[in-house]
Amino acid sequence: MDSPLLSEPLFLLGPVPIMVSVVVTWAIMSVLAFMAMLLSRRLTQVPSRVQAAAELLVITVDRQIHDVTGAAPAPYRAFIGTLFVFILIANWSSLIPGIGPPTATMETPAALALIVFLSIIFFGIQGGGLGGFLRGFARPNPVMIPLNMLESLTRSFSMFVRLFGNVMSGVFVIAIVGSLAALLVPIPLMALDLLTGAVQAYIFAILSIVFITSAVEKGKSPPKKDS
Repeated sequence: MDSPLLSEPLFLLGPVPIMVSVVVTWAIMSVLAFMAMLLSRRLTQVPSRVQAAAELLVITVDRQIHDVTGAAPAPYRAFIGTLFVFILIANWSSLIPGIGPPTATMETPAALALIVFLSIIFFGIQGGGLGGFLRGFARPNPVMIPLNMLESLTRSFSMFVRLFGNVMSGVFVIAIVGSLAALLVPIPLMALDLLTGAVQAYIFAILSIVFITSAVEKGKSPPKKDS
């Protein structure tokens, strides 16, 4: 059995190998972008079923952002909502015969973790300015600067490991059971894999908004004066 840490290239773009997971990732992004563009052009006062489902998703994302962090959801709605939907569809793409979820390879989870890491910096600077964002690393004491900087890196790395490990393990379990058992036996495991995919998408999105709003709040908080 091939190592799960290795991805087979689908084709070469000059000297650059293009992995299957990259192609599937771009395909999912293209489909989601097309559907969003199509839906936004057909909004009506009396929503269709698709529009009602989209509005319910937006309301649910807003409620989760507010309930978890207490922050106004508007600045983070698009990013967190897109992150959740993409990871959910990517996890569930394993239902398509011959397609492996891109989140079960290292490339896509690593890219998502990097995006979250950069978004923490972006929203942190946007919320409290560059000075406020940098001062956040000095709280509660300047001695904590190295540890706070290391923490910001390890949090994103842990998100990558969690998403990659859980999705990859689910795919491998279903593949092994499917190769040893009859056709109908893996179906309960596939249902469990769908649930796991949804849970992992939710956890990744929630951790992202928690880390982002934490950076924003640290940047806005005024430095404490010595008594």
